[in-house]
Amino acid sequence: MRTAPPTISVVIPTHHPDRLAGLRAAVDSVRRQEPPPAEVIVAVDHHPQLLARIARELPGVTVLGNAYRQGVSGNRNTGAFAARGELIAFLDDDVVAHPGWLAGLTAAFDDPAVIGAGGRIEPAWEHRQPDWFPDEFRWTVGGSYAGQSDRPGPVRNVWSAGVAVRRETFLSVGGFRTGFGKVGNRARPEDTELCLRMSAASGGRWWYVPHAVISHGVPVTRSTFRYFLRRCFAEGRGKIMMAGLLDGAPSLDAEQDYLRRTVPHALRREIAAALRGRGNRHAARAGAILAGLGAAGVGALVEIGASR
Repeated sequence: MRTAPPTISVVIPTHHPDRLAGLRAAVDSVRRQEPPPAEVIVAVDHHPQLLARIARELPGVTVLGNAYRQGVSGNRNTGAFAARGELIAFLDDDVVAHPGWLAGLTAAFDDPAVIGAGGRIEPAWEHRQPDWFPDEFRWTVGGSYAGQSDRPGPVRNVWSAGVAVRRETFLSVGGFRTGFGKVGNRARPEDTELCLRMSAASGGRWWYVPHAVISHGVPVTRSTFRYFLRRCFAEGRGKIMMAGLLDGAPSLDAEQDYLRRTVPHALRREIAAALRGRGNRHAARAGAILAGLGAAGVGALVEIGASR
């Protein structure tokens, strides 16, 4: 006898009126999912005027104010702790879910060992991807990057831009770690930290669903080399901070594999293409890879020094 599929709530955090158009698109994309979620919750980060406007303009959506300290972690928790679904999906307010996204994530939970699932994230460049930008660094703009597996399977972590979790497991660890996530322009890997903590607490695993796709908006302001370096610096610092909160070096195994395999492969490819005279863009990408690594390394050293 087949059991009914689990009920699922979708939580979308937001924080600024400038993101209203993106929020509407995100909500519309969720409402078009088949089957639709049991509820859609929008959590607003300490902005009463924006909360009132969303409540007026998006009927049928539950709108809540962040009950915790400012930042995306507490904002997501506010929505998640009020959710009624057996599963909770998180979607950012600059993301559009493709058809089949929610069904793909939900299906992963047929395996009782799966505590969370995430899919592929396609960068939606407002202009276009810069010629100098290496695909292996698409994580800097919140996208899936070259070198990741394109097959479904177990992974260490997924990204919170479009992820689903078992509500019971999520609540058992207290949700996202408040004070560690993104606040303004400060970026921290709160999603990776949550994944590691949930796995350690439950013994469960995370599952990658490549056919569950979302598009993540990349405005022109995030297409600059300056933003690229700033984001790499923040990631290096954030990963060291995360390791300090968890179990140290073992929590960075995936990053070490990225540095040993993905980055050297990309660097060799771009240098070889540049030496063959296939265009200056390949030399520029090689330079960007080295600069990104350097910025991340500086960020890591800054955090190590600050923690002493």
